[in-house]
Amino acid sequence: MTEGTAVDTRPTKIMYVAEATAHGGRAGYVTSQDGQLELKVAMPPELGGDGNGTNPEQLFAAGFSACFHNALILVGNRAGYDLAGSTVAAKVGIGPNKHRGYGLAVALSVSLPILDPEVAAGLVDAAHEVCPYSNATRGNIDVSILLG
Repeated sequence: MTEGTAVDTRPTKIMYVAEATAHGGRAGYVTSQDGQLELKVAMPPELGGDGNGTNPEQLFAAGFSACFHNALILVGNRAGYDLAGSTVAAKVGIGPNKHRGYGLAVALSVSLPILDPEVAAGLVDAAHEVCPYSNATRGNIDVSILLG
């Protein structure tokens, strides 16, 4: 791959489709088609709300951290490592962008306590290539990964 050439990360086959519906935007609730989710949504106090509910950034952080952790476990298992005790935490920030809209930034904190730091870094890099959230956000938002 030459520098500046984007890698096509689109799926070649759809294996699962998640369905969710928002009712009332950031001052309502969200539901999933299968009934597994029914959550009140509210603006956080930092954005002028009462914080009496979850928000899209928390949901994105939960999804990204779970997906990245699964990708990490997958690449770890492929390389012969047991990643028991590992964790991935995500922080998702929101703020105004230069185009009169809003943008996101993500910070992932990965804990691989039983691995050599060099091995852990290699697995994190590999997971970042595998994770669908990483692939969807690459080049669109800032994603930083801290290995600690």
